[in-house]
Amino acid sequence: MMNKTNNNRTAKGGSAKPAAKAGTRSDAKLQPRRNARPKSASKPVKKVADDGTIRLNRCLSNAGVCSRREADVFIQAGVVKVNGEVVTELGTRVKPTDRVMFHDQLVQSEKKVYILLNKPANTVTTVDDPHGRMTVIDVIRGACRERVYPVGRLDRNTTGVLLLTNDGELTQKLLHPRFEKKKIYQATLDKPLAEEDYNKILEGIHLEDGPISADALEYVKDTKRMSVGIEIHSGRNRIVRRIFEHLGYKVEKLDRVYFAGLTKYMLPRGKWRHLTEEEVSRLKMGAFE
Repeated sequence: MMNKTNNNRTAKGGSAKPAAKAGTRSDAKLQPRRNARPKSASKPVKKVADDGTIRLNRCLSNAGVCSRREADVFIQAGVVKVNGEVVTELGTRVKPTDRVMFHDQLVQSEKKVYILLNKPANTVTTVDDPHGRMTVIDVIRGACRERVYPVGRLDRNTTGVLLLTNDGELTQKLLHPRFEKKKIYQATLDKPLAEEDYNKILEGIHLEDGPISADALEYVKDTKRMSVGIEIHSGRNRIVRRIFEHLGYKVEKLDRVYFAGLTKYMLPRGKWRHLTEEEVSRLKMGAFE
């Protein structure tokens, strides 16, 4: 857990960064919310018989054909065959030895790819865009031959840490609310954040889709309280922007500096790199949560 600090302690160098244990050089700490309850242990996962089979939609997702949700649509549409037979029943399980066809093309397992992007502004977090706007896939063009997908979404003008991968199982783990992956953002506002509103964000406010509070909050040095670092675990849509908008602030800039243990340290805006084997292992083990 982050140590308590007073409201005036700020991020080193004028930008919100995670604590040093997360792999950055910053010694900044975010102010934890008052009376924050300890993070509870994850609920035990129900055990199932390990017969070597997986769901058909997961098979397609793991092969990089599409997401699991898209796979369900394709299965019901009758374009997926298993051992020469059209399969339309959701929940169908397949063995590694089964021959799976998608649009009469053999589905083969792809090498797993993990790409970390420091997302630039004015790019959409989708595989393609019907309006012809720049996408994150355009930014990493040429990074790999495999078809990868962004893990979660960042708004068009939100910048910072974004993971792209064809590992459907890891994606589900990183996005599922039960696993509560930590995220840290630096938000630049249109006016100074009042002390009263600072405390409200830590104590909790009520939005149209339910209550929300930051896990930690900190003013950023030398920004006249117009820039703050905010730590949050919620994956709700546009949650950081909505928190400030609810209190009457406009978020001029929003930069994600930390996601599930990954940072943009030494990665310039608009650049990408492949994760190391150690980073992938830590992600799968849930390190730095």
